[in-house]
Amino acid sequence: MAVVDCPSCSKKISDKAKSCQHCDFNLGNASQEDIARKQNLNKYLKKQNVQTQSMVAMLLFVAGFGFMYWGGAAPDDLQYKLAVAVAILGFVWYIVNRVRLVFLKRSD
Repeated sequence: MAVVDCPSCSKKISDKAKSCQHCDFNLGNASQEDIARKQNLNKYLKKQNVQTQSMVAMLLFVAGFGFMYWGGAAPDDLQYKLAVAVAILGFVWYIVNRVRLVFLKRSD
């Protein structure tokens, strides 16, 4: 008995199992086409998730940058420092997500 990844949820299951105990994907009646379709759907959803995170990171960057310059706070104020921190966090998060997206596209 070997342990394999479920094509639907990618969790470990027995190769003898007829269905996944985690997501109830029916392996017994699934054809190779069904399994490939499910795997492609999971890859697509993962890419969409990373792209959504990239958009949120970009919005954080723009909001922090905008508040830093148009918020009316002096450079010594806490609000200014928080705006700089949010802008830096958004920028770094955006770069990390773009790198993740490149690796996801290369794995196809």
